[in-house]
Order: sequence, then structure tokens, then C-alpha cells
Amino acid sequence: MTRAEPVAVAINAGSSSVKVALFTLAAEPELLVRASLPAQAQGRSPVDARSRPVLDWIEENARGRDLRGAGHRFVHGGASHRSPERITPALRAALGELVLLAPNQLPEELELLDSIAAAHPGLAQIACFDTGFHSGMPAVARRLPLPQIYADAGVERYGFHGLSYEFLLQALARIAGEEAAAGRVIFAHLGSGSSLAAVRERQCVDTTMGFTPIGGVVMSSRSGDLDPGAMTFIARRDRLTADELEELLSCRSGLLGISGVSGDMRLLLERETDDPSCRLAVAAYVHSVRKAIGALTAVLGGLDTLVFSGGIGERSPAIRARICTGLDYLGVDLDEPANQANSPLISTAPSLPQEKARAVAVRVIATDEEQVIARAMAKLIGAPEKP
Repeated sequence: MTRAEPVAVAINAGSSSVKVALFTLAAEPELLVRASLPAQAQGRSPVDARSRPVLDWIEENARGRDLRGAGHRFVHGGASHRSPERITPALRAALGELVLLAPNQLPEELELLDSIAAAHPGLAQIACFDTGFHSGMPAVARRLPLPQIYADAGVERYGFHGLSYEFLLQALARIAGEEAAAGRVIFAHLGSGSSLAAVRERQCVDTTMGFTPIGGVVMSSRSGDLDPGAMTFIARRDRLTADELEELLSCRSGLLGISGVSGDMRLLLERETDDPSCRLAVAAYVHSVRKAIGALTAVLGGLDTLVFSGGIGERSPAIRARICTGLDYLGVDLDEPANQANSPLISTAPSLPQEKARAVAVRVIATDEEQVIARAMAKLIGAPEKP
């Protein structure tokens, strides 16, 4: 009788969906099946709305296999938790204490963790932290200009989308070589949540998101960076509580706030010709991303590679083209037919030796955060030896 195949499930809870993927438990995990499940379900309690579809999916897809572990993407690990860790009672308690740092995401992520623990007692679970990739940023990038008492309380620039950036850096090395991965690279993870990271010698030196995933460039429903005075003005004028202000900045701002219609870039592009508010929302997004590229290039001291990823970055030639327009001074020259085809390399090849030295390679790489979680599970749980 053959033994059942050892597998592990990767769980990536986002704002609008939960991505789940089943992998072989191996040093180089093989994807078996993946899905994107809705974050909400009608007629269910908020907890069950997210957990039940995930539990049902695991039950269906792990049937007949040896389920050894579940790995979770956690948006925040605070100052103490950077590398992937196996969940213990102490770690679970520590994560509960971090809810104040990410009240919009951590409670639901912890609910998924607890639901799986209840349904599969004894199953090994691990946590992978989105903030970990940025933990080596220099103090000048991490420190926020606030009194020391707040720095001591953990108020600093953490950065997010770290699992995506980890995957993209590894993919860049595989596709373009180690020299390219060790160069001056800007990764643009552009989706409902958008951020950019500047990487040099394979280390993150700066990023656009800061203390929370609300900051940085304009996003689908998140404001991105704002003058703090605007927030205090709004809070005083409308007598908003801290929770109400955060809900405004996280759920009703960004592209949705500007357009008054939607935070979905596809819909905004369809309507921009006839709707000035949609047109302004798209322009604001492009402007904020292009400005971030310029600023991060200054931090890097130049730019060798620009990588687009995320839902918008991977699938919207129009947005990529608009972002790159005007970046020729950096050495960005888009190959429009390649861009329209969503080709892996969308920049032109320099024809003269003097152009090659300053030419920026512009690439499109599909991210895979679940693959990063699967690799961490194999390392922490232990990939079974081949017979």
C-alpha cells in the first residue's frame, strides 16, 4: 500500500479574497492546486464568512493526502517577528498583542489560524511576515520623525508586501542572473494594495508603505500618504473616532475616493474617457507611482532594473506605459509592442555601447507569495526524505 503524499497548504488572506494553494511538502515545493476564495459570504457571521470557505477547500483538496502543515501570510510581525516561525501558544499570544498595529488585517488572519487549529488539532502551522523583507532597512529609512517614546513603542516604517518582494527578487535572479538581482532594483507591486521597494545588493533600502499598509502611493481604497494636518482637520470637523478615521482612509479613499465610482482600475480605465473623476483617479495613481520611482531611484543612486508585478502591474499595459512615460531621463525606454503583449521584458535593447551603461531593464514578473510560504513550510516543518 502506497503512503499518502505529504502536502501543505499556503493561505494568503487579502482584503477582498483569500488565496489558498496546496503544495507538495518538499524543498522545492510543487504546486498541486490553487484558488482565490471570496473574503465575504452572505448569510454567515464575519468569522465564518472567511474561515468556512477555506476549511471546505482544504477538506476537498487535501482528501487522500497527508496534510502536514498550514502556512499563513501575516501582514505584521511587529519589531520582534521578522523571519517565518512555527506557531506556538507564545507566538499566538504575541500576535494577538499586535492587533493594534494592523487592526484591519490581523484579526481576520488570526481567525483563520484559530479555525484551522480547531478543525485540525495538532497540525503544524507557521507564520510568514510581510514586514520581514524590509527589516534590514537602514535607520534613516525606518525611523519616523516622532519623539523617542513612540519609536520605543514600535512606531516606525515597517514596509509591507514582503513575501511578494522576496519571490520577485529570487525570480529576477533566476531570469536575469545574480548580477541583475544584486544591482539597483525597484520592485513595483501594483494591485488593490500598491507599494514599491528599492533594493540594492539584494537588501531593501527603502519602501513606500510605512507604519501601516495605508501609507505610500495612492491605492484602490487606501489614501496613501497624506498631510497629517488633513487627517486632524477631518477628525475634528466630522468628530471622527480613531477607528472611523482609519475606516475612511483605508476603505473609502484612494481611487474610490477620487472617482466616487470604484477602486477597480479596470473599470476606471473603461470610464475615464467620459468621466473626469475616473480620469483624475487614474492620473493620480500614475503620478504617485511615477513620483515614487523617481524618489527611490535617488535613494539607490541610479536604476538598473524596474520590475512590475501585482494585478495591475502584471496585467495593465496602459498603466505601465503611463508610469514609464517621462522616465527616459532615468534610462527607461519602453518597447510598446512588448508592453502590449505583457512580455517578460518590455524595455528596448540599447543599440549603442554608451546607451547600455544607463539603460534600465523593465520587466514584468508574476508574483507568487504562496510559493514563498510553501518554501518556508518545507524548511520549518521538514520536507520528508525521498524513499
